[in-house]
Amino acid sequence: MKSRIWARSGAALALAAFALGAGGAAAQEVTLKIHHFLPPKGTIQAQVFEPWCEKIGKESGGRLKCQIYPAMQLGGTPPQLFDQARDGVADIVWTLPTYQAGRFVKSEVFELPFMAKNAESGSPAFWDYVQKNAQDEFRGVRVLALHVHDGSLLHFTNKRVTNLEEVKGLKVRAPTRIGTKFLAAIGAVPVQMPVPQVTEALSKGVIDGAMVPWEVAPALKLQEVTKFHLDTAPGLPKTSNSIFVIAMNPAKYDSLPPDLKKVIDANTGLEWSKQIGKVFDGTTEPAKKLAAAAGGVFDTLSAVEYDRWMKATEGVDKEWIGEVGAKGANGAALLEDAKALIKKYGG
Repeated sequence: MKSRIWARSGAALALAAFALGAGGAAAQEVTLKIHHFLPPKGTIQAQVFEPWCEKIGKESGGRLKCQIYPAMQLGGTPPQLFDQARDGVADIVWTLPTYQAGRFVKSEVFELPFMAKNAESGSPAFWDYVQKNAQDEFRGVRVLALHVHDGSLLHFTNKRVTNLEEVKGLKVRAPTRIGTKFLAAIGAVPVQMPVPQVTEALSKGVIDGAMVPWEVAPALKLQEVTKFHLDTAPGLPKTSNSIFVIAMNPAKYDSLPPDLKKVIDANTGLEWSKQIGKVFDGTTEPAKKLAAAAGGVFDTLSAVEYDRWMKATEGVDKEWIGEVGAKGANGAALLEDAKALIKKYGG
């Protein structure tokens, strides 16, 4: 009789242990809410987040999953994304931190005129620069990657622009505070706005042109509302750029078990930043083909005009150096460090 009771008790304990074990395993499955401001077919989702989510899913044995929310589906505006990661509205965000003017002043150095010639060199340089010089600007989040895009150029609806005289007085969309200063320096009338608003503003004639990289042009259908495209010559630094961060809510990261933290760590950082840069550079030619098929006209700044534009925008660098100095940092040294890091990575 006693042996039967013990057998039943043992079976019950084994069943309970199995149930607890199954429940524990299920508790280890984590879904990461990822939020960004572009459509689902945009580069950041289709070519960066989706492959990344698949990779961490495999390496975690299916325990790490992603739910991606494009086009601000979790609410708010693009400038609020950084704080959404900090506050836990989303687990991971991708955004331009400099949509918040004046908050990331040291990091803005990569948005100064004529810095990087491509994203593959600019992105790892930006990662290294922030680790060394600007971690304080990213307090409150866990930085997973930092990158630049493939370089801004100028797109116009109805006017062909090849020199400083022709750009004077035109209303042109600027992405950030530094972009605004660049456009003002070359004589344009800057209109600062997040990129999702650009297509409508161009089609309604609110602006004459936009400072936008080729990477995002197809997602915005920019080739349908612009005809003239002005860029720097191949191999030369781009007129301007924008900086991006992929940031994670620290509490979400801290809640992960050690083995899942290792999966995240192994798939973020310098190498992921470099890979993202490569992805963004790879979008340039396909976007240009779409614009060509739509009848686009392509121009590059001549050597003479390139020098004129560089001289016209020298004051943007000087003003930034002064602003950084007012906050207690050596702006001239930071600018030289950023240029040295870009050179280190081949830019």
